Formats: sequence, structure tokens, C-alpha cells
Amino acid sequence: MTTQHLRSGRLPSVFYALAALMAALLTLPFIALLWRLVGIEPFALSRTPILDALLVSMRTTTISVVLVVALGTPLAYALARFQFPGKRLISALVEVPIVMPPVVAGLALLLAFGRRGLIGASLVDLGLMVIFTPAAVIITQVFVSAPFYIRAAQTRFAAVPRDLEEAARIDGANEWLVFRHITLPLSLPALLTGLALAWARALGEFGATILFAGNLQGR
Repeated sequence: MTTQHLRSGRLPSVFYALAALMAALLTLPFIALLWRLVGIEPFALSRTPILDALLVSMRTTTISVVLVVALGTPLAYALARFQFPGKRLISALVEVPIVMPPVVAGLALLLAFGRRGLIGASLVDLGLMVIFTPAAVIITQVFVSAPFYIRAAQTRFAAVPRDLEEAARIDGANEWLVFRHITLPLSLPALLTGLALAWARALGEFGATILFAGNLQGR
């Protein structure tokens, strides 16, 4: 049977059956969600608690992804192009928030930025309180979402053809112009994909946020 399929150029039926099963597993929950939403009152989303939560989420995630891009792009480029002490350690630590349970992530942030935390104690002495504030929400979102963007950017930066960059340097372009006009445009699709993943992760974060930032309705 296998030989027959190979000769005919077709895949075995079980291949398509498994693909259909996986597609059903991924799509049925969304179909069920949409089906359930049909029965919701038309103006339910305009109620104050729900609207407040949506507005807070949109504000904080917007700020978070801006910070992820501003801080993550240079780090991703450095990890992709340069050799420096501690590179392997930093590259490994970038991956940790992806696999870290939400409660552990929240606890780690508390130990770093809490009143008696590694950095938080000094901030308190300066009159700055981080935990249970909107800033804590943003820090949490950046912490859990940045790895998705950094890893996508790092992989793409490393794959950009060096001969194109070298040709630009020969023509007199400095490093910033090379990055801006060659490296960045060639990497843009991967950067946008990583950004979308980071935004989705930030928007969906709850466990670490509730532990580190608390419930900030309307704030």
C-alpha cells in the first residue's frame, strides 16, 4: 500500500485524517467561543467593568510592545552578530520566561521589584513604588512577552546575507545606514511576526500580573 502511494505521488489517507484531526482540535474551541458569544447581550461589552478591563489591557500592552521593540531589537542584534562575555548565559536567560510558570514569574518579579526586593528596596528609598501599580503590569507584560520578539529577531538578523551588508559598507555606508536600509528591511517580516506573538502573550498574561500587580480595575 505504501509503495502504491509513493508511486502515485499521493500521501496515505491516514496523513490527511491526522491533519483533519489536528485542525479540528485547533478550530473547535474558537467555534464554541463564537457560538457562545451569540447569546451574549448586544451591549454587554460596554458595561463599565468589562470596558475598563479592555481599556487597561490595550493601554498597557501598547506600551509594553513599544518597550519590547525598543529594548529587544538591540539585544537581538547583539546576540545575533557579536561575541561578548556572558552571551550564552544571556541567550539562555532570554528563553526562561517562555517556560516559566506564571506564579513563578510573578514571584521572581516580586523578589526583584518588591518592597524588599533586589531593586525594589532601592526604589522605595527613592520614593518609587512599583508593585501593584500600572507600571508593574507593564513590567510583567514585557518580561513574559519579550522573549518571543527577541528570539524571532535574533534568528532573522543572523540569517541576513552578510555580502549585501558588506557591499553597502564598501559603498560608504556606516553601520547605522547598513542596519536601517538593509538589515532591518530584510528582517521586517520576522520582526512583525515576533511582535504579534509578543503582543498576544502580553495580552493573555494573567497569573504573574495578578501576583505582581494585583487587580487594577480602570487604572
